[in-house]
Amino acid sequence: MTAKTRINTVLFDLDGTILDTNELIIQSFMHALKDIVPAGFSREHMIPSMGMPLAYQMQKFSGLEDVSHLIAAYREINLRLHDDLVTAFPYVNEVMERLHRSGFKQGVVTTKMRLTTDRGLAFVGLRDYVQSVITVDDVEHPKPHPEPVLKAIKELNADPAATLMVGDSVVDIQAANEAGAISVGVAWSLKGAEVLRDAGAKHIIQDMRDLYDIVGLERVTA
Repeated sequence: MTAKTRINTVLFDLDGTILDTNELIIQSFMHALKDIVPAGFSREHMIPSMGMPLAYQMQKFSGLEDVSHLIAAYREINLRLHDDLVTAFPYVNEVMERLHRSGFKQGVVTTKMRLTTDRGLAFVGLRDYVQSVITVDDVEHPKPHPEPVLKAIKELNADPAATLMVGDSVVDIQAANEAGAISVGVAWSLKGAEVLRDAGAKHIIQDMRDLYDIVGLERVTA
């Protein structure tokens, strides 16, 4: 039996994978880190570590151990700007709706906190398509540790070998591979497809509809 016919579960990272929150994240960091980082600090400095837990990124960017005040500032502006800057990437709603209708189990595995994860999924109309949502609040070890992916797989009563994990960051690929799932990198990642391929992604998709070929669904064109 081929991987194409046996896949029955698809897990997705959130930010940068199904939700285009890139500008929201960058603006939130720039607001929180104002007067903390050097004048030349820019989005290019943030992109490599996007996808890591927020506290880790704040410590990395600021050089501070206690970053609770920076996290609070980030979350305040992030919530305030959320609905103006968050959209789903092209074809995400279409693909997730069809996977759901076709009987695939779906989940979200993110390093984001529960509040903004649920808000984002509901805002773009995806919440009803997923049966498991694992956030940074739900695990002891976030990605790149395999714990979040394994927890979603367990909740869905799935087989890792029959599960795709789709993401835009190296940590997504690492967590998927460590969990025994099939890692899928998205070419629209700000980090670039080559970074994900080098990290060990089993597949790279150019848009979300490429998942149809991987899971064995016919791709319908208008």
